[in-house]
Amino acid sequence: MSSTTKLLCAVLLICILALCGCHKHDSRTTVQFASWGSKSEIDILKPVLSEFEKENPDIKVDFMHIPQNYFQKIHLLFASNTAPDVIFINNLYLPIYANAGLLEELNTDDNFYPQSLNALSWQGKLYAIPRDVSNLVIYYNKDMFLKKHIPFPKQNWTFDDFLQTSKKLTDKNTFGISFEEDPLFYLPYLMSNGGGFLPEEIKKAESQEAINFYADLRNKYHTAPKKNESASATMAQLFLQERIGMYLSGRWMVPKLREDASFDWDIAQFPKGTKGSIVQLDASGWAISKSSKHKAEALKLINYLSDEKSIEKFTQSGLIVPARIDVANSQYFLNGQKPKNAKVFIDIIETSKPTPVTVDYREILDNLKKDMEKRFN
Repeated sequence: MSSTTKLLCAVLLICILALCGCHKHDSRTTVQFASWGSKSEIDILKPVLSEFEKENPDIKVDFMHIPQNYFQKIHLLFASNTAPDVIFINNLYLPIYANAGLLEELNTDDNFYPQSLNALSWQGKLYAIPRDVSNLVIYYNKDMFLKKHIPFPKQNWTFDDFLQTSKKLTDKNTFGISFEEDPLFYLPYLMSNGGGFLPEEIKKAESQEAINFYADLRNKYHTAPKKNESASATMAQLFLQERIGMYLSGRWMVPKLREDASFDWDIAQFPKGTKGSIVQLDASGWAISKSSKHKAEALKLINYLSDEKSIEKFTQSGLIVPARIDVANSQYFLNGQKPKNAKVFIDIIETSKPTPVTVDYREILDNLKKDMEKRFN
């Protein structure tokens, strides 16, 4: 064989091997996983998914990040029979899918707050394993309280204590309390007074009293800003600008405040109404699509994401209140960073109630917003 022929054979062999390499079959099972989340949240999630793949070399995770219009896109995926195997979901939308028979029923152990499991259940069956719970607290500007010689909120403060505090905080430059027209932010007033916002609840005297109290903060006492006074600024921005002394919000505000607040701040539980201090408890977690062809692998992924080690990583950022009891009571949540009274987030779980969600929940909210706009303005 001539040297030229040998060279041609060698080149041909290299090409054949390269071609075989290009078409190498990936024998792993692919699990598609959809989630929303900010960049900081996804920066935590992606390494967790990589670790899962290392520990489960036979499974590949196809991560579908949907940062905007999340549930609109999930609706379309279900409608086109292309739903992901694993879906990050919350209790506000879960009933729509569970009621339609689109989610797999799940089971879990007792490491989670019962309220979080209750929130992610529908008609007594669990459809998602919780990652976190979401509840509301009063953030307050400690520097402003000290400057105005106002005592910090006490654990058992009442609606009247809260009103008097908001009056003392209010002056020509500052409002006492935030005001938002989304039902999320006035449901605690209703629940703490024995009412609610479902059609059969909103008509009750207790609900109407609470709505009047909330509206009066803006329209009668003027301790909360009107629309034209906040202009395009959000309540979070007003709090950071020290234009409101107290701000009703959730745990999601903690990383932003840690980074951007130029003043000392802390949290207090929502004040007590006639029925106590009751805020809604929402939850987010991982569900499996009923149509998934890889349910065993999907369940492996969910169990990995919801184990103690993974939830610790989500918790360290300060973004979530973990649904796992062990992590919530660990250094990863109670780590000495602001807020000093971080334990309030887990103490109030006991008296919290899941948002009363129905299949037509979105329609109820839309109608409620229209009705309340006149009351609030």
